[in-house]
Amino acid sequence: MNHHDLSRRALLGATASGLAGALAARLFDPRAAFAAPAAGAHAKSCVVLWLNGGPSHLDTFDPKPGQPTAGPFKAIKTRARAFELSEHLPGLADVADKLAVLRMTSKEGNHQRARYLVHTGYAPNPTVVHPSLGGWVNHELGDKDADLPQFVSIGGPAPGAGFLGVQYGPFTIQKAGAPPANLALPRNVDGKRLDARLAALSAMEGDFEKRTGDAQVSGRRHVYDQSVRLMRTEKTKLFDLSDEPARLVKLYGDTDFGRGCLLARRLVEGGVRLVEVVLDGWDTHKDNFERVKKLSTALDAGFGGLVRDLSERKLLASTLIVCMGEFGRTPKINENEGRDHHPQAWSAMLAGGGVRGGVAHGKTDATGAKVVEAPTSVPDLSATIFTALGVTPDKSFSTPSGRPISITDGGAPVKAVLV
Repeated sequence: MNHHDLSRRALLGATASGLAGALAARLFDPRAAFAAPAAGAHAKSCVVLWLNGGPSHLDTFDPKPGQPTAGPFKAIKTRARAFELSEHLPGLADVADKLAVLRMTSKEGNHQRARYLVHTGYAPNPTVVHPSLGGWVNHELGDKDADLPQFVSIGGPAPGAGFLGVQYGPFTIQKAGAPPANLALPRNVDGKRLDARLAALSAMEGDFEKRTGDAQVSGRRHVYDQSVRLMRTEKTKLFDLSDEPARLVKLYGDTDFGRGCLLARRLVEGGVRLVEVVLDGWDTHKDNFERVKKLSTALDAGFGGLVRDLSERKLLASTLIVCMGEFGRTPKINENEGRDHHPQAWSAMLAGGGVRGGVAHGKTDATGAKVVEAPTSVPDLSATIFTALGVTPDKSFSTPSGRPISITDGGAPVKAVLV
């Protein structure tokens, strides 16, 4: 076997799933200790349901019945007096007493910039790459010696860990339902031979680090170690959904997103700190209503099923769920029966650990064009999430260039939605 095969399969193991790509520099001090949750923390882990493309708030979490721009969907009552939902979200309406809605506002209407902002809490800046929510949670709460990656992205790559280093970035699963690819050793390589190769690699890296002082070496070692642990642990069985009862599979819905939410529950049970599940397709400039109806069916089953399943297992109190996209959509319906980008008003939804259910914070105007009462900024949302997880939102770190950066960009937690 040549050196290329060794690095591609035996050492990295999980190449197809994303860990092997994380071989770049570790840009943060490897000796830094993981912070314990702050006193009074409620959530030990987090599941982010990312609605990629920017969902129409008017057709999901903030319906405006009777308005000329409301669209064809009806609004339905929920178990929370504070808010109604679209008729295509009946499962979420039934667990609304466990949900909190934040009426959001932002200045970023470009997909790439808005995704960066919502994931990191900072506007894009060419001088620094900020860590995403998952990167911070991995760094602050993750177990660096765990068999499973502490930050997992399902259905697409989540933003990484920025200046913290790629070893805190996401392990990506493109599609839920089976163990990650390339975990088995290649032909003619057994465990003993792999150990010998790893020892040789370690010796070469140690010599290189000694001669160059290159900070990338420690990050590379961390990723290789994590890959090998994943190859050897029996916990990879958690990625296989075949042993789940048919009742639960049906509860979450027969969609990739539903299976992603089910896998998220399994991973949280297994000790993973943050799981992001992507539901793509919300960029509805055309045919908004038919597309949102279909997407809402998947969202309703997956999100609602996750809340119910975690609650039944007594895990909801220790698991924070965050459902959000990068912005909302315009009240005005365009000539293609679509809605366009609208960062001025949108909605994010929280549930689980640290969250007060059945509440809505903020209010939009009659058409859903602006947040006219108690708007929540993206940094405030970030601060709320970190507070629920027991992480101090204004904790500061130094970038490799020595620049101090806090976890959130001056955000203040929204106490109205926190217990």
